[in-house]
Amino acid sequence: MNNCTVVTKPAMNLVGISYCGPYSTFPDEAIRLQSEFLSRKHELNGEVKSTALHSPYFGNEVFATYWACYEVAHMEQVPQGMVQFIIPEHHYAMVTSTNKRIGEGYEQLFAWMNEHKLIKQDNAVSLEIFYIDEHLEEEPVDLLIPIQGSDRQALDM
Repeated sequence: MNNCTVVTKPAMNLVGISYCGPYSTFPDEAIRLQSEFLSRKHELNGEVKSTALHSPYFGNEVFATYWACYEVAHMEQVPQGMVQFIIPEHHYAMVTSTNKRIGEGYEQLFAWMNEHKLIKQDNAVSLEIFYIDEHLEEEPVDLLIPIQGSDRQALDM
């Protein structure tokens, strides 16, 4: 589990679209949502900071809200049907996985967090960052879980 780490992500200004529904509809709805959003990228008029697709999500035992977004500078005009919001700076437990092995990545990350006694910050959003490359069948994905505490020395493993 040496590919797990703690990172600090600065605040991110995101623009995107969301889906909210029962867990039983995932991952099909997440894939559909991302495809729909990617087909609308041109509507952001070149405001996108990187090609990484950000998917913040938040859920409980029954349902989840899942987003497909790009990081952008603040936009005065947001395309119709899209929403702009800021995720504040957080410390995250992170693992890099692939789009084909996300479940395994989460298993590894949660086991590592448990081993290092890191506690998920329940009121913050988790995040998946997809590094899209049309030439790859398996694309890298960073899985980030917000954690409580800010003592970097205690978190450096």
